[in-house]
Amino acid sequence: MDNFFKQAWAGLRVLLALTVILGVAYPAVVWGVSRIPGLHGNAEAQDTSLVAVVREGDKYFVPRPSAATLPASGGTNKSEINEDYTKVIAERRTEIAQREGVAEDQVPQDAVTASASGLDPDISPAYAELQVPRVARASGLPVEKVRELVAAATGGTFTTTVNVTALNRALDAA
Repeated sequence: MDNFFKQAWAGLRVLLALTVILGVAYPAVVWGVSRIPGLHGNAEAQDTSLVAVVREGDKYFVPRPSAATLPASGGTNKSEINEDYTKVIAERRTEIAQREGVAEDQVPQDAVTASASGLDPDISPAYAELQVPRVARASGLPVEKVRELVAAATGGTFTTTVNVTALNRALDAA
């Protein structure tokens, strides 16, 4: 029994030591380093282009639909054969086709389906191109200028995507 208490006491000491080191000391050191002149601005910067930001109005590009309710994120667990899911997709397709003034069969798949997190800022180049005429009309910018902004916000490693948050910021600056 004496050995049990020795091991329990040793385990408790390790737990307390690691709690102080990893829960107090390490965060304090990281915070302190972030306050070093020249590093502070980078430590506090937030790149919101990693999260979809929905802007109201026709002069902005619309990101993918979101299944998330902020601050939480996450997709839906409904499959493609779920009647509720197919109904929602059909409603979204009709709504987008009407908003963009195109036939429903021209609406890309990513325009009607949410990403896994529900917060993805990227859309396909096809969905961006579909929105160009509306955005140009509403913003008063020439179509070619809007296409240039789309091209500047287009990139990707494995697939080519358009970052809607960065694109909408560029529209505000144009």
